[in-house]
Amino acid sequence: MSEQQTHIDPEQEVEPSSFKLIGTLSFAGFVSGLILVSVYLFTKPIIEQNKADAMREAIFTVLPGTTTFKTLVLENGELTEADKAGEESVFLGLNDQNAMTGFAISGKESGFQDIIGVLYGYDAVNRRIIGYQVLDCKETPGLGDKIFKNTAFVANFTALAVEPEIVLVKNGAKQQPNEVDAITGATISSKTVVKLLNRSMEKWKAPIDRYLTANPSPVNP
Repeated sequence: MSEQQTHIDPEQEVEPSSFKLIGTLSFAGFVSGLILVSVYLFTKPIIEQNKADAMREAIFTVLPGTTTFKTLVLENGELTEADKAGEESVFLGLNDQNAMTGFAISGKESGFQDIIGVLYGYDAVNRRIIGYQVLDCKETPGLGDKIFKNTAFVANFTALAVEPEIVLVKNGAKQQPNEVDAITGATISSKTVVKLLNRSMEKWKAPIDRYLTANPSPVNP
């Protein structure tokens, strides 16, 4: 056999088989998936606890004077006490004399860019909103985010009548207790909040009234 026939180019590489490539990729995918699942399982309870803590603080914020609360879930149109909040839940606030301070109600609505999530306090006796906090908002910085950064707008929700229906008016034109001053330059986000509150009241007002009739509670003076 000649030297030319037995010579092997040192730069020539032997290509791995398709089976080996598939096996390597499959193993890498399995390890990556295992890592992702492990991280998810580890962080899930932490995330859920953080959300629960944030919700607890928000309840105390939107219901002034509240020191504890009960979780109520909506089942077949009726509110019943529960140990854990579900998708259809409200929170009954109580002060240190066990008198009712109001109901904390959450709601979501599509804004200009994304979903806006709000928690608000509702005084069911006087039919008014007494507190407001944005839980989730990805609206345009400097414009849409004014729904929680603009103190004048937030002040609309300290004693806002829900009957008749809440109405958005031009900034500075508010005269009636059911009116909300819009944010200049962020009209869409302002409208979203008002729409959210009206739709939420349509859903929760009657079940709350029935609950209070069946479970009369002293009212926070």
